[in-house]
Amino acid sequence: MTERNTAVHTPVLLREVIRGLELRPGLIVVDGTVGAGGHSRLIAAQIGDDGLLIGLDRDPMMLGLAAAVLPVSDRVVLKHASYVELPKVIQELGLQSVDRVLLDLGLSSDQLADRSRGFGFTADGPLDLRFDTSRGKPASELLAQASVQEIESWLSEFGEELEAAKIARYLVARAGTNPIRTGLDLANGVAEALGVKRRDPGDKHPATRTFQALRIAVNQELEHVRRGIEDAVYGSLKPGGLAAIISFHSLEDRIVKQEFRRADRWESLTSKPVVASHQEQRVNPRSRSAKLRVARKLG
Repeated sequence: MTERNTAVHTPVLLREVIRGLELRPGLIVVDGTVGAGGHSRLIAAQIGDDGLLIGLDRDPMMLGLAAAVLPVSDRVVLKHASYVELPKVIQELGLQSVDRVLLDLGLSSDQLADRSRGFGFTADGPLDLRFDTSRGKPASELLAQASVQEIESWLSEFGEELEAAKIARYLVARAGTNPIRTGLDLANGVAEALGVKRRDPGDKHPATRTFQALRIAVNQELEHVRRGIEDAVYGSLKPGGLAAIISFHSLEDRIVKQEFRRADRWESLTSKPVVASHQEQRVNPRSRSAKLRVARKLG
């Protein structure tokens, strides 16, 4: 894994998140996807020395970047864990519940920049795509063992790829003679499967949805979102506590929206998702697909 001390990621919807969380000194706040610490750095300043910030991440590399920017104190705790494991984490810390939870479900720019795991279209490292390389199988291994039907299902369900069948047939046919081993292999393979020889620099890469689908499959992301919100986040928040969740594609946002519409559990504070301002979208194009939803736990 590539080790870096400086983050390249820019947190999205930063002002909107801070406003939505209604922060004040003394709160216990969980950043369940702490990443490079972009949101958490401002959260820590808002809750002060009397507050407690708990940062979780499945990716050890991201925890290292977060540690470099967050204030070192006994009021900032970083844990290598998924937000699904939040109830266990707070129990280990001797807590009963927390006041706020933030989840940013997007892939970090720092992970995209880590060529050793094959996240990018030009990555010449192994096609791994796992957030936590100590668990599960890398994407290259899944592809090598999967059937046409399995790959087509991933691409259709997780990537909403219209050419899923064509790409799946190509990848399985290639597996026997020239298997996909790197991010670059996958990017070029999808382009070849679709007959895309050239594209304009501003066009979306033809393998975008394939990468998304395999990453979701490898990391079981949608199941994590579902379990995380329905069980871990809800179960860990105090009554009246707030959850703020940023999603980046329709599959995640649908899960968040449906959960926050459960009137017996949540009061939704965002009738429509909060999106980035035109100014932020110009400065940080990644923010264009970000959607923030905020809800208050009832009971």
